[in-house]
Amino acid sequence: MLKWCANGFGAVALSALSAEGRGKLSIDPMAPKPPHFPPKAKSVIFLYMDGAPSHVDTFDYKPVLEKYNGQDPRTAIGKLERTQFDNIGTVLKSQWDFKQHGECGHWISSLFPHLAGVADDLAMIKSMTSPFAEHTSANYFLHTGSGFQGRPSMGAWFGYGLGTENKNLPGFVVLNGGLIPPGGLDCFGSGFLPATYQGSVFLPSENPIANVKRTEPSDSLQRNKLDLIRSLDEKTLSHLQGDPQVEAAIRNYETAYLMQSAVPELTDLRGETEATKKLYGLDSTFKNTQTFAKQCLIARRLVERGVRFIELTCPGGNGDR
Repeated sequence: MLKWCANGFGAVALSALSAEGRGKLSIDPMAPKPPHFPPKAKSVIFLYMDGAPSHVDTFDYKPVLEKYNGQDPRTAIGKLERTQFDNIGTVLKSQWDFKQHGECGHWISSLFPHLAGVADDLAMIKSMTSPFAEHTSANYFLHTGSGFQGRPSMGAWFGYGLGTENKNLPGFVVLNGGLIPPGGLDCFGSGFLPATYQGSVFLPSENPIANVKRTEPSDSLQRNKLDLIRSLDEKTLSHLQGDPQVEAAIRNYETAYLMQSAVPELTDLRGETEATKKLYGLDSTFKNTQTFAKQCLIARRLVERGVRFIELTCPGGNGDR
């Protein structure tokens, strides 16, 4: 009986403590959080390589393809997975040579002669599979672990778990080179997590964030307007007794205000040496390579400024045809 009463009193106390915070902006969800285990990495740069070469032409050596090259897979292998359009061709080996590299012995094709030189610095995961042949579902699965929209993305989970170390920039940034993955912005969404964890899309242009530049004649006037908006939002928040979407909107206004100075400084590459720019590929005569090189350089600068998760999308093209 005492045990049940104690649990009951605890529930009442918890309810009271929870009610005290209603109507007020909760503790900043993006505040840095200690991890459950000692971290080996503080940030993630995820390169979304749309239209890239097949795994069997890059890092996944398949000697069986060489053995049965040109043969009917139904007789050569004895097993055939159903294809998307039910067309059956012949077994095709990779068109590039494979060799083992480094002390680890990673198999890397001749497509990547320079990458092969740092084989021992690479961790290759070859056990990942996907049950989806359709692009949109496959991209939801890649980004969220589910083939259906509505689940939190990788970047959202990362921010939820570790927060951010920079209040002037979002914790999850998407550097859009021009090609959003099939599935759209849901690939960067927060799902059932608060909206503050969703990705913020930066464009590869002089103004990476729309409407982030001040239009008011003075900073004080803009600050007064934002304070008024915040007070109205907080009244709404109090009326609703707390709402994650309203809280996210309040924080988004404040982050946008701080980004007015942080983003121009971030994207100003004049402080980078010419040698560094060349290493990243900014001197390329191919526009798409220039764009992606700039994205990679900005991604490094974002990590240096404490942003937790950065995803890079490729410039538009037809590399998968």
